[in-house]
Amino acid sequence: MRLRANVPAPRSLSRAAIVDAALKVLDREGLDALTMRRVAEELGTGPASLYAHVDHKDDLVAAVFDRVSGDIELPGTPDPARWQEQITELALGAIATFRQHRDLARAALGTIPTGDGSLSLMEAMVSILLAGGVDEQVTAWSLDLLALYITATAYEYSVETDAADTPHGAELVSQTTPDTELRAWFSSLPDDRYPHLVAMAGALTSGDGEQRTRFHLDVLVRGIASTVPARRRRRR
Repeated sequence: MRLRANVPAPRSLSRAAIVDAALKVLDREGLDALTMRRVAEELGTGPASLYAHVDHKDDLVAAVFDRVSGDIELPGTPDPARWQEQITELALGAIATFRQHRDLARAALGTIPTGDGSLSLMEAMVSILLAGGVDEQVTAWSLDLLALYITATAYEYSVETDAADTPHGAELVSQTTPDTELRAWFSSLPDDRYPHLVAMAGALTSGDGEQRTRFHLDVLVRGIASTVPARRRRRR
């Protein structure tokens, strides 16, 4: 008599379970590895069984992105006197959350997320901007700008992290910081052709990622605030 192999039965599938498995795959292997087949392997089942809950890969990626977006801590009631601080803190929190999940932020570039998690984040941003007296049209365009900055910055961090994980990148990090190498490269440029870049080699490569991100957001938020009529403007 032929004995059956001791293969565990696949767990009961649901959209939530599929998204959980997909997030595990993404965290270990990155966005490009996030396929229906790979997630099915993670769940111990076949790809066809996933289609009862997920339409296709794009739907799966969107669901994972929305799950992570829902993990971003939202501020409390918008405070007209602190709206600039609130929108900055929210943006920083969003960047930090996406950074925890490899290159997931890339999924949002060029798309408009429409899930509950993403919509809640958008609603919070809009509420804060409106509370600060920002015009509705400026609020709408500012939402685009802030979302683009958040996702692009989080994705850039993931690219740097993946590079450091390679043998060459690990060797580089252990020997010298990227800023030191980049500073030396700027300094080595022909100063007759690029006098300002050579002279500013130190300034161009100074500051860590957090300092630069805070500066960028400060410039963005102050720019948005400049559109608010003086009679409605709140001082930071």
